[in-house]
Amino acid sequence: MRDRIAAPRLRRRAGFVLALVLVLAPTGCSARPATTVSDDKTAALLQVVLASTTSTQDSGLFSVLIPAFEKAFPQYELKVIAVGTGEALKLGENKDADVLLVHSKAAELEFVAAGFGVSRKDVMYNDFLLVGPASDPAGVKGSRGAVAAMLALQEAGSAGKALFVSRGDKSGTNTKELKLWKAAGITTPTVAANKWYLSTGQGMGETLKVTAEKGAYTLVDRATYLATKDTLPHVVIVFDRDQGLLNQYGVIVVTGAKNAAGGTAFSDWITGAQGQKVVGEFGVTKYGQQLFIPNAR
Repeated sequence: MRDRIAAPRLRRRAGFVLALVLVLAPTGCSARPATTVSDDKTAALLQVVLASTTSTQDSGLFSVLIPAFEKAFPQYELKVIAVGTGEALKLGENKDADVLLVHSKAAELEFVAAGFGVSRKDVMYNDFLLVGPASDPAGVKGSRGAVAAMLALQEAGSAGKALFVSRGDKSGTNTKELKLWKAAGITTPTVAANKWYLSTGQGMGETLKVTAEKGAYTLVDRATYLATKDTLPHVVIVFDRDQGLLNQYGVIVVTGAKNAAGGTAFSDWITGAQGQKVVGEFGVTKYGQQLFIPNAR
């Protein structure tokens, strides 16, 4: 009697287990766990890390450059790290970036010669400006060349009539400033030795704010100045339009980059017709002039 009762129970349990297995089994040999559309999209994007300067960031260039590149190459997501040129080059050395967009040509050529970069190409240029208070206590306006302007700043500073604010961050702008002092035959000023010489160790935007607060002078690229001048009405151009103030930008693909294909794609794109068009048109409608002049060969 017990055996007759147990047998149906065993059959019912076996049937339940079989049904459960059939329900949970995949419907085909190609079946895989379900994923959301957003998961698929994220997985499909390959991130390209671009180390660039605070001047390109502060000018607003990346607000148009990033979407234009990603539209041309939808498989890539461009991530920008905005630092000084010196730090951007260091990121390249450490392979923490795939491609660089910087503006210190001598340092860039050394970077490539040392084997850290595959290639370097000209991309665009603008110029540096000396800006300061409208009263111009150093008498920089009307200087006959950049050398004379730097001499005027040094003389006024030594006489206690003016202050100069340096970025002091080994950026392309800081490198240009140091070259200008040297070209003028002036021993490089330091915070310790020269009371009129200040250093922020920060990007261009923050350095301009300090310049305004101190009623001082500084060196700035034209693009960043035009993009921020409305917020700093007391900082005006006191000297520009000199060959010695040329500001050339270059693009470098990093040797052994984590995403070498993406870095190369960006380099080719920004030096090609599409990228050069984006660079050349940026800022024209808003400022009535080009902030960067494309000059890729």
